[in-house]
Amino acid sequence: MTPDACAPHAHFPVSAVILAGGRATRMGGDDKGWVPLAGQPLIQHVLVRLRPQVDEVLINANRSEARYRELAPVIGDELANFQGPLAGMLAGLKAARHDWVLFVPCDGPGLPLDLMRRFRAALAEQPDAELVVAHDGSHLQPVVALLHKSLLPSLRQALAEGERKIACWFARHRMAVVHFADAPNAFINLNSPSELAQYEARLQASGKDACEETP
Repeated sequence: MTPDACAPHAHFPVSAVILAGGRATRMGGDDKGWVPLAGQPLIQHVLVRLRPQVDEVLINANRSEARYRELAPVIGDELANFQGPLAGMLAGLKAARHDWVLFVPCDGPGLPLDLMRRFRAALAEQPDAELVVAHDGSHLQPVVALLHKSLLPSLRQALAEGERKIACWFARHRMAVVHFADAPNAFINLNSPSELAQYEARLQASGKDACEETP
């Protein structure tokens, strides 16, 4: 099945996969999903924003699996040695129940609360798209993307060929881009202890917690 062969209706079901399978080298090797922010693990902040927008949540993880299973079903990479986000997307496309699969990072606590509403609108305007990806107004945000399951064979082949750059693989397919220039903080990724500290200080100064923070 391809997207243009069966264009999604306005309320099509969506699976979501939180990508938590990386090495997190800039975070000192700590499992980023469990790094605390404002008293809660990063992944909890993501879940609070994500769950109301989708019909299924999975977590892609290659360590701390038992701990993650307390939050949602866990899927690991079939490729060894931390092959990057594309490997997590492969695992997610294989495991998800629904034809459309949303991917988000575990270190993005400002995930837009209207992410899927905007992605659905983009598909309504471009029904032949095979994937939808966020743009923060300056740069493409390829780890915040909605992919159709029909992309699974292409992704498997790309990984077999050694491709590890998400944007390069995306460029092979019909892509709708959704701009979030009005939400400049929505796609902040907390990759290091210093970035985490700066973000937490901003939250404290605003008097909000991460779940209340408006991008």
